[in-house]
Amino acid sequence: MTMRALYSRSLACLIVIALAVGCTAPTPPDEPPVRIGVIGPMESIHGRHHWYGATLAAEEINEAGGVQVGPTSRQIELVKVDSNELESVADARAAMERAITEEQVDFVVGGYEIMAALEMQDVIADHETVWLGCGVVVSEMCRRVGRDYDRYKYWFRAGPVNSFNVGMTTIETLKMVADEVRDELNVEVPRVAIIAEDAPWVTDFGLLSFYQAFIPQAGMEIVDIWRPAPDATDLTDIFSAIVDGEAHIILFNSLGPLGVHYAHQWADLQVPAASTGIHLAAMQPDFPEATGDNADYITYWHSIARVEMTERTIPFFDTFVERYDEYPFFTAVTYDGVYLLKQAMESAGTLDAESIITELEEIDYDGAFGRIVFTPRGHMQMDDEIPHDLTWGPGYATSLGMQWQDGEPQCVWPWDWEGVTYEGTVKYELPPWVVDYWETAD
Repeated sequence: MTMRALYSRSLACLIVIALAVGCTAPTPPDEPPVRIGVIGPMESIHGRHHWYGATLAAEEINEAGGVQVGPTSRQIELVKVDSNELESVADARAAMERAITEEQVDFVVGGYEIMAALEMQDVIADHETVWLGCGVVVSEMCRRVGRDYDRYKYWFRAGPVNSFNVGMTTIETLKMVADEVRDELNVEVPRVAIIAEDAPWVTDFGLLSFYQAFIPQAGMEIVDIWRPAPDATDLTDIFSAIVDGEAHIILFNSLGPLGVHYAHQWADLQVPAASTGIHLAAMQPDFPEATGDNADYITYWHSIARVEMTERTIPFFDTFVERYDEYPFFTAVTYDGVYLLKQAMESAGTLDAESIITELEEIDYDGAFGRIVFTPRGHMQMDDEIPHDLTWGPGYATSLGMQWQDGEPQCVWPWDWEGVTYEGTVKYELPPWVVDYWETAD
């Protein structure tokens, strides 16, 4: 074959190939990402951990190929939305409005402060946008779903458990402490002193009336209630009154810096009453340093620890600590929130809000923070219907009782609570000075 013939034949083949390529359908453009707004007070730990939790989930999902929505795979794109909700309810409402109308988010996760959250709930209802709450604990938002389902059905609480069940977890942990007091101190009816900072959240939770109802039912006696300011730095007078009142246990409640001063003075003075309760300052790894190495034996409510609530918990916890050098706050449940949306989208095969709601109402998901099942329509709590809430109880999300021991936070509850003990849970310890004091008093 001459060179001319070879060239002609090759050219003909190239033309045929070119024509064939030209006749095939063009490669479709990449599918747009799923845009998830992460809303919270980004200048505080609450919002910062909203962002951290969602970021870890989105990175894992995207690295694994994204979200399979029908025949297409789509990446997740997070949109950081600073609500400024700790300072301004109006700012929070405006931030949610911008996220939906300007940022064009498909879904929202996050939220923390109750009054701001109620305003933001109206915004998502107006725009029919699904929002997985990841930090708001007051039950009113789920009550709204019960009272006006068609308007408010777009809201679900992904975590933590609601305020009533935070209280129930706190009571169950208190009962565990009381059992140790009975066993080790030979006390038949433990006496409980309540310290609750003078802040709106205590009223919003209905905390004091809750304690006054449940503590006597658990076979304990309330000594008195003290309400220091949230920024109080000296509690010595309160501790003196607690000693005079012969309290065996202090049920302490604070969401701010009061918790640091309380722990420091409680240990320094060796107040002869065990401490448990809601103590947000105790949730962070710098708590021992902040209290002058007086963290040990402080016991408190939390929603996550390095125990095997599910197979996801410890891997998430370790990754979070390694990445951010902080223990995950309960608002980091956005990690589960993003995964819940992924599962709902894949099951529905669409981003349509009505379809996503249907899938979320049926979802049963083992998240890092526990098993997530939403309460159905008709679910009642204290005479109120609360659908789309996080189910609490044995076999579901439980929250945890934590105690600092030897400079490390340890899970101490649930401890054989209706058959539930998570692997990694350790035995609760009474402070040794409490034991010594009451043995000497006897």
